[in-house]
Amino acid sequence: MFDFRLQVFNTVAKRLSFTKAAEELFITQPAVTKHIQEIEHHFKVKLFERNGTKIKLTTAGQTLLQHTKQLFDVYRNLEFELNTFTQKYSGKLSIGASTTVAQYVLPPVLAAFYKKFSNIKVVLSINNTGQIEQALENKQIDLGIIEGQSKNNLFKYTEFVKDELVLVANMNHPIARKGVIKPDELLKIPLLLREPGSGTLEVIAHALKPFGIKISQLQNEMELGSTESMKLYLLNSNAMAFLSIHAILKELQNKECCIIDVKGLNIERHFYFIQQHGQAEALPDLFMKFARHYNFR
Repeated sequence: MFDFRLQVFNTVAKRLSFTKAAEELFITQPAVTKHIQEIEHHFKVKLFERNGTKIKLTTAGQTLLQHTKQLFDVYRNLEFELNTFTQKYSGKLSIGASTTVAQYVLPPVLAAFYKKFSNIKVVLSINNTGQIEQALENKQIDLGIIEGQSKNNLFKYTEFVKDELVLVANMNHPIARKGVIKPDELLKIPLLLREPGSGTLEVIAHALKPFGIKISQLQNEMELGSTESMKLYLLNSNAMAFLSIHAILKELQNKECCIIDVKGLNIERHFYFIQQHGQAEALPDLFMKFARHYNFR
């Protein structure tokens, strides 16, 4: 519905290649060049600086790109709002989610969402909390779902679903029979920890603070970037890890691992939807309402 020339410009700006833009849009390269020239002629500015086979945006091009993204948001919301009159929901929704929620919470929600809104294309990317916040700030995604304790004033946070982090060991671990430890015993146990920037690591640090324990004091046997790798590692070692209860349900059922209680330590958290303040987009709001009413039991 929107001006195709702006779509051509946006694709060239994204790819920084007339050839790749032509391939993505299924038009010829001369056609791409013509559309760009028409925009440049209309506004009497140069949008790209050309240096041999390489191109980059001019200052004018960067300004147009910023406004083009805003226009696309308006058109997408317009299309969605008008479609609601006939109950035909369509469009594209880009979600960025942290590892735990993306792997163990979202899949059944996404499947149910697709059954109800099959004309909405959902693209899910998986990163840690810091990377998701950055992607949201740069408008690379429409909606974020994170697991962090700290709050960034740039974003609006909406509670999604409750979670609990528990200390996990394999069933053959020497402490497995004991089943409970004191907080200071954590300092003697080899642990698997997530990377800096991980929401899980933030929550653990916040929970240990009242006990006078810092993350830097823990025995970090290895830093691993995903829950799955941590599970497989601890099932073959005497290390332990703080993991989401959502992530270990199958292993608990199969008696491959067990939960070690830490006296006085209760690490509860919420997964949060995050949006930029003032962001009022129809598709993210629709997904949030759907997901918050999903029955996880």
